[in-house]
This record gives sequence, C-alpha cells and structure tokens, in this order.
Amino acid sequence: MSSLIKVCGKEIRITGRLLRIAKLEADGYQFVEDPEPLLEELRRSGQRIDLFSFMQRLPDTSPKFSYPMEWDNFAALPVSTFDYWWNEQIGFKARNKAKQAEKKKVIVREVPFSDALVKGIWGIYNETSVRQGAANKHYGKSIETVFQEEATFLDSSIFIGAFLGDSLIGFIKMVHNELRTQAGLMNLASMISHRDKAPSNALVMQAVKSCADRGIPYLVYSRFAYGKKRHSTLTDFKERNGFRQIDVPRYFVPLTPAGRVAFKFGLHKRITEHIPEPVMVKLRELRTAWYSRKSQSDAEGSRS
Repeated sequence: MSSLIKVCGKEIRITGRLLRIAKLEADGYQFVEDPEPLLEELRRSGQRIDLFSFMQRLPDTSPKFSYPMEWDNFAALPVSTFDYWWNEQIGFKARNKAKQAEKKKVIVREVPFSDALVKGIWGIYNETSVRQGAANKHYGKSIETVFQEEATFLDSSIFIGAFLGDSLIGFIKMVHNELRTQAGLMNLASMISHRDKAPSNALVMQAVKSCADRGIPYLVYSRFAYGKKRHSTLTDFKERNGFRQIDVPRYFVPLTPAGRVAFKFGLHKRITEHIPEPVMVKLRELRTAWYSRKSQSDAEGSRS
C-alpha cells in the first residue's frame, strides 16, 4: 500500500499497512534541511503516518538533529577533477574498461530528455527479464510507463547516454540535490548483449566528468552496503570505480505512539534485516541459480 502527498513543496511517499512510514519520494537524492516545518505539516496532513524517515546529506556525516536515528550509508565518490579520479582514484582495470568502450566505438555524452531517449531506455529495460541474478523490475513495462518514471525530477536530472552508432546501449539518470553537494545515480543500465564494450564503465566516466564540470563534490551510486550484505559483483564494480562507503545518519521520527513502539522494537526494518547473513547468502545463491535457469530457458524459447 502506497500513497503520495505534497508537503512543504516536497513529494512524500507513504508506504505500509500496519506500520505507515513516510519518506521523501526522492529519498537519498533530495534532503530535508529544516525538518521541523515539514514534520508539523505531516502531523496536520490528515494522513496516518507512524514514522517519518530521512537521511542526512553529504558531506555532513555527524548527526545534526536529536531525533532517533540509525546509521545508513552511501556508495560515494569524492569528486575534485576528472584527471584526479582517472589517475588516483580508480584502478587499472576500471581505466582499461573505459578505454575498451572507446576502442569499440562507444560514444558517451550528456543527452536531453526526449521521446527518443525514452524509447532507447525502454529497449534496454526490455532486453531481458533477468539482471544480476534477480528479476528485472523494469521488464515488460510499457513505453508510457517508462516515460512517466524517467520524467521525474527533471529540474535536477542529468541524462547520459552510451551510443553505438545511433543506438542507445546504456544510460544514466543522475539527480543532484538542491545545494549541489551530491549527485546520485538514480538509474544506470546497459545492454547485456553489449557487455563486451563496457558501456557501464564509460557511463560512470562521463558521470564523473559531469560532476567535475558542475563543481558537484560527491557522486553517489546508491548504497555501498545493504543491511548485512557487504559484498557483491555490484559492490566490486563500485570499488573499482573509486566509490567507497560513507556512513550518514538516517532519522526515524515517530509521529504516533505506534511509531515509537515500532522503532523501539525494530519493526520498521525489512524482514530480510532480521535474517542472519549466512542464511541470506544461501537464499541469494538459490535465487541467482533459479533466475539463471529461467534466463536460459527464456533465451532458448526465443530462438525456437
């Protein structure tokens, strides 16, 4: 169950049935600088909200507020100049991958939001039903749905495309916060059939250039650690490209007695966060194996 309201000029997403938790619709990309007016409006909104949760932006890593909190994290890359990133912050493997894209005629550039861009993104999303050993949540979406999703936060969005000839084979949607202290990769996807051309590495390279050109000091690629999960192929990709874990406060402000009880007993956390990590490792392995078989079966079906 989910609903969207607008409070103090910000879109707020409310989720949950028994426990109603509210966050910024662009949580992790946009931030609350002065929470009190927003909290007061939420209390008067007429909506049942048990907890309001928000993150602190970079570079502020020490708690600024006295609300209940837990530590969250960003996979963040400090950006000064492109040359410094290229020569000092990444390893030879990431550099070689970026060079590989150029050698194979992949052109990467910033692009305006347009129908043509959306059509290319739609094609990338619908290439396969499985990505990184899990279901591709974008697979099967209509082009109209993709347009609506990608048209969000356009005033603070930067789109980057990776092209092979006239064909879009990868893209980034990057959203910066109001103060331009950080820009987050909201979407990064590339065609699996063109993996040999390393378009994702080339896209990150251009994202660093785009941040450096605008004086944005942090490039963020979602989280570095998800709950108890610390390592994955995606984490390895982030590390090779210079991203590191930076911990920041995440606040949970109870707006009802139920919210206070829920936070005290950890009921605001996802079920997976209560499962021991060795068990989660086995479950993820089973999931990957199942989706690998499904992907192979789908590919064989499409050839027959």
